[in-house]
Amino acid sequence: MVREVEKKGMRLGKYELGQTLGEGNFGKVKYAKDIESGRGFAVKILEKKKILALKIDDQIKREIGTLKLLKHPNVVRLHEVIASKTKIFMVLEYVTGGELFDKISLKGRLNETEGRKLFQQLIDAVSYCHDKGVFHRDLKPENVLLDAQGNLKMSDFGLSALPQHFRDDGLLHTTCGSPNYVAPEVLANKGYDGATSDIWSCGVILYVILTGYLPFDDRNLAVLYHKIFKGETQIPKWLSPGARNMIRRILDPNPRTRLTIAQIKADEWFTQDYIPVSPCEDDDKYIDDGSVSIHESNQIDKQGDVPTLINAFQLIGMSSSLDLSGFFEKEDVSERKIRFTSNYSPRDLIERIEDIVTKMGFRVQKKNGKLKVKQERKDLKGPCCLSVAAELFELGPSLYVVELRKSDGDSSLYRQLCKKLSNDLGISQTQQILTAEA
Repeated sequence: MVREVEKKGMRLGKYELGQTLGEGNFGKVKYAKDIESGRGFAVKILEKKKILALKIDDQIKREIGTLKLLKHPNVVRLHEVIASKTKIFMVLEYVTGGELFDKISLKGRLNETEGRKLFQQLIDAVSYCHDKGVFHRDLKPENVLLDAQGNLKMSDFGLSALPQHFRDDGLLHTTCGSPNYVAPEVLANKGYDGATSDIWSCGVILYVILTGYLPFDDRNLAVLYHKIFKGETQIPKWLSPGARNMIRRILDPNPRTRLTIAQIKADEWFTQDYIPVSPCEDDDKYIDDGSVSIHESNQIDKQGDVPTLINAFQLIGMSSSLDLSGFFEKEDVSERKIRFTSNYSPRDLIERIEDIVTKMGFRVQKKNGKLKVKQERKDLKGPCCLSVAAELFELGPSLYVVELRKSDGDSSLYRQLCKKLSNDLGISQTQQILTAEA
C-alpha cells in the first residue's frame, strides 16, 4: 500500500500526491493537494529503515517536535504527520519560491532594499523561535525558502535545540551547523549560547545576500576556522555605512559584545521600511486547528479511505525501536491509560466490554463512538467513584486497539476494571500495550 502512495496521482488520506519536488538521503518531498479544499502542500516522505540505518531518529524527533511549537508567517508550518509501518509523512506548508540560495546564485546579490526586507523577516522568525525556546543551529541560505510573493520562510529544524538540550551550565555543547555559517564559539567546543550563535549565522546570511559571496571561505577547514575565530573578513566599501556597521557588529567573534536581537531591531539601518509581523497562533489561514494532527493511515489507496485516527508514533513504538511518542505524550500517563490489541470485531468488542463492565456494577453511556463507563459506590473506606472512557482504533483488517483512559476516580478500582477486561477478553500479556512511563 505504501509503495502505491509514491505513484503520481495516488492518495494519502485526503491528499492526492503529485510530482516529486526534491529528494534527500532518507526520503523525498512530493507535492500534495488537499482534495477537500484544493490547497497545496509539500509532503516529506521519510523511509523508516533509512532513518534507523543512518541513526537520525533523534533528528527527526527534534524536527517534528520543534515544528509542532512554531506558528509564524516566516517559518514553514507543519500541518500534520501521518505514518504507515514503513514510512513517516510530514505534511508541510508548500513554499513555491525555492531556496534563498538559488535566488542569490541566480542574481549574484540583492540590492539593499530587497536584502534588508529578507533580513528583517529572518530576524523576526529567529526572534520568535528564540522566544519559544527554539535555537535553529543550522541557519544558511539553503535552509531559507521563499514563497510566491518573495517572503522568507525558515525551514529544516533537524539540528535545532530546545531548552532540555542545555546542560547545567546553561549552554549548548553539541558542535553542529555548516562550516561557513557556524559561530566561532561553537567551534571552540567550550559551550555556547544558542541565541548568539544563531545571530552570527544571520550575519553571515546578510553578508551573502548583499554581496553574493561568503565572508569566511577556504578549502582548508583549518584555515577557514582560523578566519572565523579571528572574525577576519573584508566588508565591501560599496555597501551603505548602515549595512557595513550591521554586518561588522553581528560578525563579532566575541559573543558577549555581539549584537543581540533587541539591538538589531533598534538599529537605524534595520528599521527602514520595517513592518513587524505577528505570530499566527490563532490564524486558521496557516493550519486547520492550531495543532498538529498525528495519525496512522492503513488504507492508502486510490479511493483515499482513511480509518479511525490514532497516534502514529505510539504505533511505531509498538513495533520497533523508533519510538517518537515522547513529543506527543506530555502528561504523566501512568495509571491513566492502557491499550490492548484485539481480533474481535468492533461490534463484538463493544458488546463484550458492555457486558463485563455492567456485571461489575458500572453504568455505560455511548457517545460519538466512545463508551463512557462510570461507577459510584461506598466501601469501608468511604465513597468510591470511577469514570473511564473506552475507544476503539482500527490498525488493519481484523486488528483493533482498545484504549481505556481514566478521566477521574479511584486508581485501585481502575486497575481492577482493566484486569477484569483483560482476563475476560482473553488478552495475553504480550498483547497489552501499557503507556505508563518509568
